[in-house]
Amino acid sequence: MLKHLFTIIFSALLLALPARADVLTMPSLEWPPYSGKNLPDQGASVAVVRAAVQAMGHELNVEFYPWSRTVYLVKNDAQYAGYFPEYHYETDELVFSDPIGTGPLGFVENVNQPIEWSTLDDLTQHTIGVVRGYVNTPELDERIANGTLKSSAVTSDTQNLQKVGRARIPLAVVDANVLDYLKENDPALSAVKANLQMNKKLLVDKKLYIAFADNAEGQKWRDIVNQGLKKIDIEQIMKQHLGE
Repeated sequence: MLKHLFTIIFSALLLALPARADVLTMPSLEWPPYSGKNLPDQGASVAVVRAAVQAMGHELNVEFYPWSRTVYLVKNDAQYAGYFPEYHYETDELVFSDPIGTGPLGFVENVNQPIEWSTLDDLTQHTIGVVRGYVNTPELDERIANGTLKSSAVTSDTQNLQKVGRARIPLAVVDANVLDYLKENDPALSAVKANLQMNKKLLVDKKLYIAFADNAEGQKWRDIVNQGLKKIDIEQIMKQHLGE
């Protein structure tokens, strides 16, 4: 009887112990104000993901790489379960978390050359700056891929903003929060920032996600993070880090 009672008590104690904390290591990129090694809490998106992971009793470790390297690591290195922030797109290699926030995506233009447009078909005469490897919107990316729209690809938002500010291209795709941050904080834009503004018509208010590898480890962490996201106030964390 005593032995049976001891077994019950011991089992109850085990159940009461917290689950072993694991460390989720994910790559990200320097994309302020959403992510960045030297930003407060490493950026708004990192703060959201860290809060969700911690809400489930685990820890988050973020490593920062160029964007193409970030995506490559998750698809080719088993130690990385996922990367972020990413826009949702159709793929057989990745599974996506629930949204970790939103970002207003549109075009930056030169204040001296504002552009009026209603549909993307109105932009066929213009060359549009994009960042190589970034997902934009399905409609825009499809038109660029099939040649309906002309594009010029660079490796960073800053390069696109310099080109627009110097009137070398009329438009470039950018997140409005990224534009605001870079205009205030990137010395490389000091000579042109007064020439930059968001076009008044947005493409879309894009949801941000974590892209997990479509394997057992990625799916496990996707489920853990999704549970954690339900326990936190995503909008409040985003507003706090975006200064809204």
